[in-house]
Amino acid sequence: MPTRRRGVYLNLYVVLDLYSRFIVAWMVSHKENAALAQQLFQEAVDRYGIPHGALTLHQDRGSPMIARSYLDLMGELGVTCSHSRPRVSNDNPFSESQFKTSKYQPDYPGRFESIVHARQWYSAYVDWYNLLHHHSGLAGFTPEQVFTGRYREIAEVRQRALDDSFEAHPERFLRGRPKVALPPDSVSINPVQPDDDDPAPYSVVNFPTLSAAGATATKSTLIFNDLSESG
Repeated sequence: MPTRRRGVYLNLYVVLDLYSRFIVAWMVSHKENAALAQQLFQEAVDRYGIPHGALTLHQDRGSPMIARSYLDLMGELGVTCSHSRPRVSNDNPFSESQFKTSKYQPDYPGRFESIVHARQWYSAYVDWYNLLHHHSGLAGFTPEQVFTGRYREIAEVRQRALDDSFEAHPERFLRGRPKVALPPDSVSINPVQPDDDDPAPYSVVNFPTLSAAGATATKSTLIFNDLSESG
């Protein structure tokens, strides 16, 4: 995150839930190091009560995310770590998309006055993104609605409204009874393609690399990225 001082940048750490796109934790700091990444992720695990061995963490190859001390902590937490391949920009598309969304906000400063300014702006952005942003990848639901499961109740209300409209004016619906669009059943990065000889649909996520001990079949996945325009 560039500041108004030439050559001075701030670092933004973001932990994003893969399925709902919900930002579960974030931090703005002067530095980019493994200790801060450990602090952020440890607090996120504690806050959400993540059980041991239940999580896969996909992240870029920034120096904090490949540091031995950081990977040791992930191993202690039972987190399976996955890293993007070197020099492959689309191995973490959900996180990169979120960063693009933030930079394309009408009030994005471009350059920040101070770290306080950066934290204030991003805090307001996270509130909007999580609670008010009707995400196209989530069938128009917000990340918070999908993260908490509230989208099911909202979808039922929408479906009743569509049913009432269809019963009142069926001639308006050329394709028949309308149905509310829902978020996808599953979300993955680089999914394994099914074998031609295997008729069963695939359900295993193939991450580029696994660099910490943990179960390959997990209940949830987070993606973690840091944003630093200093390279």
